[in-house]
Amino acid sequence: MEIKKTSHSRLPGLDINNLPFGKVFSDHMFLAEYTDGQWSKSRIVPYGDLQLSPASSMMHYGQSIFEGMKSYRSDSGEVLLFRPTDNQKRLNVSAERMAMQDVPEEIFMEGLVELLRIDQNWIPTGDGRSLYIRPFLIASDNYIGVKPSDSYLFLIITTPVGAYYDHPLKVKVEKTFFRAVEGGVGFVKASGNYGRSLYPTSLAKKDGYDQLIWTDAREHKYVEESGTMNLMFVIDDVLITPKLGDTILAGITRDSVLTLARDWKMKVEERKISVDEIVEGFHSGKLQEAFGTGTAATIAHISNIGFDGKDYELPKITPESFSSRVGKMLDDIRRGRVEDIHGWVYKVC
Repeated sequence: MEIKKTSHSRLPGLDINNLPFGKVFSDHMFLAEYTDGQWSKSRIVPYGDLQLSPASSMMHYGQSIFEGMKSYRSDSGEVLLFRPTDNQKRLNVSAERMAMQDVPEEIFMEGLVELLRIDQNWIPTGDGRSLYIRPFLIASDNYIGVKPSDSYLFLIITTPVGAYYDHPLKVKVEKTFFRAVEGGVGFVKASGNYGRSLYPTSLAKKDGYDQLIWTDAREHKYVEESGTMNLMFVIDDVLITPKLGDTILAGITRDSVLTLARDWKMKVEERKISVDEIVEGFHSGKLQEAFGTGTAATIAHISNIGFDGKDYELPKITPESFSSRVGKMLDDIRRGRVEDIHGWVYKVC
């Protein structure tokens, strides 16, 4: 792997107490190219702009996928990753559905690990802080014509971050627009999935909401996801989350939360859950918690659900609430503070 380090680090100018999410980038980035049927030119170079042709097929035909993951600093100073090979596998699930070239595990992991070793001083310490990692794959053919690209560019960039959400969320059930349809690409991290969500979300924000709860495209009856997160509800001491399918992303944080809940002998149900069931649970007093799970959000508490012009204010979260306890456990595992019985943590250095 070719490595070219920056001659001028931007790290001394970093304000550790002011880390806007995704706006400050580390000194280096990893790149690899797929051309002529093989991966080559793996390299780490100073973070900077890319030179792309105006005819690049990524910009015209939307072959663009990505992942989101984080690196943490343990209390003893170790650099740790959480379930990185699961991100690599999910990237390739997205690549297959989007007719793109898969990224081999050795390229993904070797590039990622070496990049983190070089930029390890960018990993902030302290609870709520981490180094967000964005691996992404884009088509790079210079060709105007509707077909899968023959060449691809794989990159990894990183950004030191604080909390994605710094307050409990007010969300609105979306009944007009939809995020994904059966047979579509809702289960992959395709850039277009997020682009199509921006306009409906902006309308909700004008009404005072932070995010949307997306419902199924067929009936707008069943909840699916919320913005950047999978959804979970605690109803009558049962943890309920929508069952995975081709309209819902298989979240790695989602799977981790469900695994820990089962470890704790909590009843877990992965099934369809209707908006009516949530409203009924609110009125009966059985709806105890609603929250989102995701790499960026980690655990995002939901304080208010808007539906049909009415807001439902949920019970306040306490340290004893399931979402609080599981969020703390996840953070302790990621930072090496407790035993990692599931083998989720990867030590970089």
